[in-house]
Amino acid sequence: MPNTKLRVPFQAALLLALVAALAACNPRPPGVDVHDPFEATNRAWFETNLALDRAVLGESGEASRGGGQRLVLNFGNNLAIPSSVINNLLQARPGHAIENTLRFAINSTIGIGGLFDPAGQIGLHGRRSDFGETLYVWGANEGAYVMLPFYGPSTERDAAGLVVDAVLDPFRFLLPGREHAATVAARLAARAAERAEYDDLIDANVMQSADPYAQGRLLFLQGRRYYLGDETDEEFIDPYADFLD
Repeated sequence: MPNTKLRVPFQAALLLALVAALAACNPRPPGVDVHDPFEATNRAWFETNLALDRAVLGESGEASRGGGQRLVLNFGNNLAIPSSVINNLLQARPGHAIENTLRFAINSTIGIGGLFDPAGQIGLHGRRSDFGETLYVWGANEGAYVMLPFYGPSTERDAAGLVVDAVLDPFRFLLPGREHAATVAARLAARAAERAEYDDLIDANVMQSADPYAQGRLLFLQGRRYYLGDETDEEFIDPYADFLD
């Protein structure tokens, strides 16, 4: 019988090598701010994702708003913290890892499983991270812009990171299949709640522009590069600054 304890690290290492190679595909040419060689396909998925959002959230997003939306958002985001801790460590950022760990411990206990955010009230806001950011820290190229089905805007590097995050998800190793699936569903629900929360702002900044696809692409790339600290993107206007203050 094969030793699964040895096989899992080997498969994970192999996957890391594969996605790192994938992230290097279609590197952004020097001096090019928006690299979108798949624009035709991306535009088609943009329209499909938009139609799905409207079907789920309604034309104005009101279907997902209400008193429970913040609880869904808090609960799902809390479940995402352990994955952030793993990436903090892979990025050699122990300070972020400690803060995220404390935040998870406090919100999972005092915050009743993450439904509430007492950690944030005492200044432990944490910092969301993912393997796409880890690849950036390791020097991987951003790659081309991609519109992922159902998920939304991304880059080749971040899309590769999603695969690794799924493989390295700590709940995948700690919980049985159904319970792990429930944590994944909760995190997806939190993402939908987050999109609903920003619906008005997205409508004002993207949907009312002359070319919503191009405007959404620009705002995503600027925001992502700013979050990563990518100094190659010198001009940045944060579309959410007024909303978050």
